[in-house]
Amino acid sequence: MLLIPAIDLKDGQCVRLRQGNMNDDTVFADDPVAMAGHWVAAGTKRLHIVDLNGAFAGKPQNADVINEIASRYPDIDIQIGGGIRDEDTIVAYLDAGVHYVIIGTKAVTDPHFINEVCVEFPNRIIVGLDAKDGKVAVDGWSKVSKHDVIDMAQRFEDDGVEAIIYTDISRDGMMQGLNIDATVKLAQSIHIPVIASGGITTMDDIKALNEVADEGIIGAITGRAIYEGGINLAEAQRWLAEHSSDFGDVY
Repeated sequence: MLLIPAIDLKDGQCVRLRQGNMNDDTVFADDPVAMAGHWVAAGTKRLHIVDLNGAFAGKPQNADVINEIASRYPDIDIQIGGGIRDEDTIVAYLDAGVHYVIIGTKAVTDPHFINEVCVEFPNRIIVGLDAKDGKVAVDGWSKVSKHDVIDMAQRFEDDGVEAIIYTDISRDGMMQGLNIDATVKLAQSIHIPVIASGGITTMDDIKALNEVADEGIIGAITGRAIYEGGINLAEAQRWLAEHSSDFGDVY
């Protein structure tokens, strides 16, 4: 199972939000490129980067920083989300060296778009489903829709997406632990991989998730816990290398 550090960009800085609130952020680094290098040195195989300004603006706002990270660390898989709502943006990121593009709000508001881009960019599209009480949230989590998260995931699986990132927004940034039951329920309902996000706080959370990884969970995104020291990324990576199943190796 992959442990994936999150680099959330706001105004060119590396921050973490609480429950997606742009007014409740903690700045962890003024140099996101150097922070990416820190996680690479700790042994990560993948980075999760989110353009928070882009998510609210509906178009990229921190592309220069993202492109520099991709250029500096070409051997690391990068998945990028935030403000990706047209094919030109996807092309620009893939040309810059990003490996996976995450579609969030656009996937919910215009589901046909996912079918189109999966055909155009096979094996490169991930859908991010952020949910509260089983319903999908959009627009930087500022709105909760009536769409059921499992129904949406099944639809996007049929469209050909590479994976689903599932975030329980009631847990994200709150250091309250991962919603494992909801994550497993989603993973069991589809055949494509699920990446867990939101609430990972300690190694106990990682160990508990690893126990159910064979249900279809290939990785977990972690942010505040590794920035504040609750989890040592290098040590967690070593533990996972010794205890994970082979499920994630095929991804």
